[in-house]
Amino acid sequence: MKLDGKIAIVTGGARGIGKAIAASYAAEGARVVVADMLADEAAMTAKEIGGRSFAVPLDVTRQASIDGMVAAVTAEAGGIDILVNNAAIFDMAPIVEVTEKSWDSQFAVNTKGLFFTLQAVAKRMIAQNDAAPERRGKIINMASQAGRRGEPLVSVYCATKAAVISLTQSAGLGLIKHRINVNGIAPGVVDTPMWEHVDAQFAKYENRPLGEKKRLVGEAVPFGRMGLPEDHTGAAVFLASSDSDYVVAQTLNVDGGNWMS
Repeated sequence: MKLDGKIAIVTGGARGIGKAIAASYAAEGARVVVADMLADEAAMTAKEIGGRSFAVPLDVTRQASIDGMVAAVTAEAGGIDILVNNAAIFDMAPIVEVTEKSWDSQFAVNTKGLFFTLQAVAKRMIAQNDAAPERRGKIINMASQAGRRGEPLVSVYCATKAAVISLTQSAGLGLIKHRINVNGIAPGVVDTPMWEHVDAQFAKYENRPLGEKKRLVGEAVPFGRMGLPEDHTGAAVFLASSDSDYVVAQTLNVDGGNWMS
């Protein structure tokens, strides 16, 4: 097993891509921490995936919650080897209708929350890696194909995910000297519960029937369909394992061929 004995935190791990990654890590031998605001769902996910997994409440917009999560995981599991920064929110509107509230909330979760969770976990990893030089840390930031290009109705979300890709590069370069690899994954369009919300917003702004946008974006993927949460687990395991020790500051596209870089 590629992650035997590792302690892995997955933020936003209660459902969707986060849940799929958490399950794959448990199957590879990791003890997984499902960190999510959805406390009941996080507890059910942890129970479902097994492997001595447990849930910790986390609101990435609050530094006290981030610090409390790191302290709780360290106390319960003895350290942190892997972090998957997956928690995110989505909103959309035409450029002239974007509100300050929407801007602030998306950046608070997708960018600021991701960065300060990374920072808090990196501090813990540096301390434990200094004490045990053979121990490495792996941090994986979930970006998006939206961070590779602009979209007329999704300007703020695209900007948050572009920032994630840039932060991944900077953190990757800044932390590798501490034996911490920081990399990212950029999914494309993924069939998760959030896409029902996305589809409804496209229906509103593009005057489409419900379900049509989802069908069209799926048909446009070169692979032939929308992604599934499970399509991202191979890359997530790779970036968390020793197989990726020489991979630094990269964001892997896992999008069925939607974007090439």
